[in-house]
Amino acid sequence: MKGSEKNPRAETDDSLRPPSSGRPAGGFETFAEELKRLEHLNLLRDLPLSESCRGSRISIDGREFLNFSSNDYLGLSGHPRIIDAAVRGVNKYGFGSGGSRLLSGTHGPHGRLEERIAEFKKTEAALVFNTGYAANTGIIPAVAGKDAEIFSDELNHASIIDGVRLSGAAVNIYRHKDMNHLEDLLVKRSKGRASARRLIITDTVFSMDGDIAPLEDIVMLSRKYDALLMIDDAHATGVIGKTGRGGLEHFGIGAEHIIQMGTLGKAAGCFGAFVAGGKDLINLLINRARSFIYSTSLPPAVCEACIEAVDIIDSDSGNLRKRLWENRRRLYNGLRRLGFDTLESETPIIPVMAGDVENALKMGRHLYGNKIFAPAVRPPTVPEGGCRIRFSVTAAHTDDEIDLVNDALGRINNY
Repeated sequence: MKGSEKNPRAETDDSLRPPSSGRPAGGFETFAEELKRLEHLNLLRDLPLSESCRGSRISIDGREFLNFSSNDYLGLSGHPRIIDAAVRGVNKYGFGSGGSRLLSGTHGPHGRLEERIAEFKKTEAALVFNTGYAANTGIIPAVAGKDAEIFSDELNHASIIDGVRLSGAAVNIYRHKDMNHLEDLLVKRSKGRASARRLIITDTVFSMDGDIAPLEDIVMLSRKYDALLMIDDAHATGVIGKTGRGGLEHFGIGAEHIIQMGTLGKAAGCFGAFVAGGKDLINLLINRARSFIYSTSLPPAVCEACIEAVDIIDSDSGNLRKRLWENRRRLYNGLRRLGFDTLESETPIIPVMAGDVENALKMGRHLYGNKIFAPAVRPPTVPEGGCRIRFSVTAAHTDDEIDLVNDALGRINNY
């Protein structure tokens, strides 16, 4: 990674290790040895098998838990209108799309979904990707190649970090939400490189800390230093802004000349991701975004469900969003009264800091024993010493369910 600044999360990312072959060779660990090492560090993970997950409840191994780890912020994943739209789509189109978008995989629902997203985000056009990870790793290299300068918040999502790496651009990591540091880097890296493309990238809502990027200041700096701006609105779309349009609406900023990435698997309750912006941007991505070009497209039925979800967010989600924020305040206030460190959370993502891995695991086990599903978050997702429980509140939670969380945490002793 070029540039003088480091990303603290990247330093603890085990995915950076060279792959092992499964047998001793070249000094690498075998797979079994690597798994043992992860187990020794309390970093070995497994996959909890959910037998059902709808609303505020999740069933695991025949037991029902309160689910406080879901990003289904508005509780739309089980909405009857969305389910009906998906069923109608399957009946009309079948399920698989049959190919990539540039071959045989573009169907009517893809175009209609993109038009609906562009209308919702108030942009000229939009393009659908299969996942948020695919979107970020496709968009960033396409708009900022090896001759570019990228300026990225140190707590940006892993998909942004990987997109930056793939671009080959010079990367400058600025301290989290530190606008003075960002401007210092813009000044330093702009000298003598007037022709280099500059790209500032930030999450809108940071997925582990739950705080919001200072978009007004970032927009000002992008204009002052003639830099493109890309925002990852994954945890903001449907959640913040008067009508749920995300970060730009939240701050009253116009969408012109800003690249907006977002997902359809969080507040929209569906699956997929998108980028919204100018027509030239979208046409460039159709021709250059490798994760778009070389992927089989989303099933048409999924797109039909997503169209319905965007319609609901746009015209019928005010009460859901009101409930979401009431729930957020109830849990947050309870956690603060108990004395927990919730960082600078200002959204339905509320971290409870535990410090080291052992404390986080102990807290997670305590919650699990009280039938509350909120697993410990450990490196490489967060830095060493930054382990936590990441509570994610939804509109589907009841007052009693939120109070159960606070009651359970109030009984924790010397975690």
